[in-house]
Amino acid sequence: MDFDFTDDQEQLRDAVRKWVDKGYDFERRRGIAKAGGFSREAYGQIAELGLCGLYIPEANDGLGMGPVEGMVVMEELGRGIVAEPFAQTLIAGAVLSSYAPDAVKTAWLPKIASGEALVVLAHQERAARYKLDSCEAKATSAPTGWTLSATKTIVPAGDQADAFIVPAQANGKIALFLVERSAAGVTTRGYGTQDGGRAADVLLKDTPATLITLDGLAALEHAVDIGIAATCAEAVGVMDKTLAITVEYMNTRKQFGVVISSFQALRHRVADMKMQLELARSMSYYASLKLNAPAAERRAAMARAKYQLGNSMRYVGQQAVQLHGGIGVTDEYIVSHYFKKLTQMEMSFGDTLHHLGEVSARMQDTAGVFA
Repeated sequence: MDFDFTDDQEQLRDAVRKWVDKGYDFERRRGIAKAGGFSREAYGQIAELGLCGLYIPEANDGLGMGPVEGMVVMEELGRGIVAEPFAQTLIAGAVLSSYAPDAVKTAWLPKIASGEALVVLAHQERAARYKLDSCEAKATSAPTGWTLSATKTIVPAGDQADAFIVPAQANGKIALFLVERSAAGVTTRGYGTQDGGRAADVLLKDTPATLITLDGLAALEHAVDIGIAATCAEAVGVMDKTLAITVEYMNTRKQFGVVISSFQALRHRVADMKMQLELARSMSYYASLKLNAPAAERRAAMARAKYQLGNSMRYVGQQAVQLHGGIGVTDEYIVSHYFKKLTQMEMSFGDTLHHLGEVSARMQDTAGVFA
């Protein structure tokens, strides 16, 4: 199998890396975190690169690209621990392109592609944990349209987004809706997250909503799988940079008159970090390549990938802090911010134990078929 990237994909990677290196350095990123964890200006610069239209068809002013291009972009954004929730833009573009009526596509996809509108997935509820079929939000149909009542938690940049993609119970099954933040009955409570980003709790009370699809669970699973693949790719970029920072530190930090990179025991730990990074990279490729597979195959692949990425993120982050010593947990030093990012991503779209359970359940179902 050919794992080489095309010239266009390499050019895309290079463009994003240049912006991250020059336009989103550590000082700017720390300033954004201190200011609340989201910068509309930085998000606009991402849009100017054309990235917001990555998963949007050309007919709707997008680039019409696919999962591999998405993976390339997320890796590079991960290297800079970019706080703006670009994965949510990929989710919104793909979900609306695949499931929304033509009128909704025409109204929203060009605005998402240009960066004019930030649309995020608001699906988490306190009682649901990571179960996508557990949804207490209610949708009511009336001659004038749909209204929603719901409380959604940890919505990425929820108090800054222009609209939300919201699952809710409609006629006994989960449907998917588009809700504008400016609509009547919307209340948001924003807060910074531990990785320097931003999230919000979103309360909807008899809020006007636009129906995306009545087959909401299938669309929601697809949306979350896109989020998992994006998180896996982003984590590879974060771990890659974390390892580079750690190696650079070990090559300059001296103990007993010699650099600590000369100590064999520490070199072995760095080798183990590298091994975990490459395992994670392989599973990230696997996840991205399976995004267009049939639903059952896709879901199984995402669970396997997120399980491995969770283990790798935890190991690489913790080892980086240990190898730095006390400086590794200070806010002034860069590696602590990479550690926080890895810690939070390990719990995004289902933590490691959740996906271990998913992998185990799917293996048991397969064993039952062949028993």
